[in-house]
Amino acid sequence: MPPRRPPSSSNVNVLDLVLQLITAILGSGPGGTRRAASVRFGLLTLCMVLLSGWFLFQTPDRRREVARTVSNYQQQHKRIKLSEILWDIWTLYVHRPFVPTNVKPGEGIVFAGEPERTTFPHELRTLHNQAYTVGYCDDLCDPAWVCYRVFDLEKRVVPPKRPEGFFVDPRTAARVEPGDYTSSGYDRGHMAPNYAIGTRFGAQAQEETFFMSNVCPQRHRLNAGLWKDLETRIVDNYTGRYGQVWVIAGPVFAPEDRLQRLRGKVPIPPSFYMIVVHSHEGGVRAEAFIIDQEAPVHGSIDGYLTSVGEIEHRTGLNFFPKLERDAQARLEAQTNSSAW
Repeated sequence: MPPRRPPSSSNVNVLDLVLQLITAILGSGPGGTRRAASVRFGLLTLCMVLLSGWFLFQTPDRRREVARTVSNYQQQHKRIKLSEILWDIWTLYVHRPFVPTNVKPGEGIVFAGEPERTTFPHELRTLHNQAYTVGYCDDLCDPAWVCYRVFDLEKRVVPPKRPEGFFVDPRTAARVEPGDYTSSGYDRGHMAPNYAIGTRFGAQAQEETFFMSNVCPQRHRLNAGLWKDLETRIVDNYTGRYGQVWVIAGPVFAPEDRLQRLRGKVPIPPSFYMIVVHSHEGGVRAEAFIIDQEAPVHGSIDGYLTSVGEIEHRTGLNFFPKLERDAQARLEAQTNSSAW
């Protein structure tokens, strides 16, 4: 059975924590003269002493969180930078750009309620799977939204063997087939990623991500480029830093009179959105992206940041309907200047 919640690291001695951070900094910095190295060591040691003083006065839960992140820093596949650890300490415990809410995160697939239709012009069918939930549109032969949760793993897990192909979802009326995409110039783009689901919930849950109800037409350059980069960052880096996060992903459709379709059937979205939610100490924050089909293969994701409110405007959906009205408005207005 996969773990049902993020594992918590055991408490560590503060001196050990400081020494780990100093070693990480000195080991990752560029070479220089002996004098420059000594100066750098002195400055960094001073910073670490100040940080250790802060650490000693934190609650046990906070110390466990910081200790877990430092431990994850040593795992190369999580690609956590020292600057991210220091920035997270400032963000999570000092600056705290979180919106207060009474909604408890729990361990559910969806955070603060399934997305609801506002101006989205078609009916949606909710499809529940082991590890993700879909708001599926039979009229458009595509999911309008997909929700899932990912959490930290203490050790790296080898994902289950990838299924040999995709499957028609018998719960849908559209009955989109894998062959509808063949030789179309578009990939079968997962909305709930098979790697994230497979490593957290096992082979059967991973297999369910290959339902065609979890798929949208994506250019290969996007599916294997920025979209994949963002998915991987969320499942490895974000969970390593924050313990667990919730994700909502889906297509942004063009107006009906400008929709292009694969073989006259499956609409091709011009762009896609992704929303990441992090709940911490009675507050919540979100970051949101809209990424074009023609986005460069790789590069900075920062240029695609937007607000949840903008995604709602462009999709006709309402996210986080169970949040208090004021909390929902504040969360949806947030726009980050850079990705977490």
